[in-house]
Amino acid sequence: MEQDKSAIRNAATVIVLRDRASDPAILMGQRGAKAAFMPNKFVFPGGAVDKADAGIPLAAPLPQVCADRLTEQAAEDLGHALAVAAVRELWEETGLILGKPGHWPGAVPDDWTSFAATGHLPAADALQFVFRALTPPGRPRRFDARFFLVDAVEISGDLDDFTHASDELSHLQWIPLKDARRFDLPFITEVVLAEVAGRVDDPTPPESVPYFHNNDEASLFLRLRGYPMPEAG
Repeated sequence: MEQDKSAIRNAATVIVLRDRASDPAILMGQRGAKAAFMPNKFVFPGGAVDKADAGIPLAAPLPQVCADRLTEQAAEDLGHALAVAAVRELWEETGLILGKPGHWPGAVPDDWTSFAATGHLPAADALQFVFRALTPPGRPRRFDARFFLVDAVEISGDLDDFTHASDELSHLQWIPLKDARRFDLPFITEVVLAEVAGRVDDPTPPESVPYFHNNDEASLFLRLRGYPMPEAG
């Protein structure tokens, strides 16, 4: 059955933060010129949740506070699937491993054979849920994207080895956080960068998560803990 391209799809985006105590940098790549969604823009690795993600085992679950926030203003409990999608997309688009050494129980799904060949199981305990954004109406693709921050020290292997990456993102590079706005970024990425900058000195998962909610009536900044964002004054 052909996918409804106008439907809102759940998605996971991964912000890998490197050298946060000295010269913070984030991993980004450029989308292709012919991409239907955000062509030519520099973005974080990420993508839509696959139906199979809900059944993939995790060596370690999300931090509890993050799992709790993911259930708020959500139609179903997607925390596990979103965490799996984050690990999968990071691997597919960058070749970086977020996991723990271990053996897969049973047969390895086709989408995970290359990841499993590294000797790792996907793990979510280092992922921190820090932002959520719903693509505005009228775009060629719409995503309900959850952004996860992870410290690069939690990545297994060489942080500069992108040889296993797919060709979905080009010009993969570590961009100093202070220089990121010089690149061609989507608006929402600029907003998320401000949130990341505010979390550089705090290694703990946030208790409250910003939610940029766009629908046909309005664009609202909410907080996933029941509080609206303060009005700009």
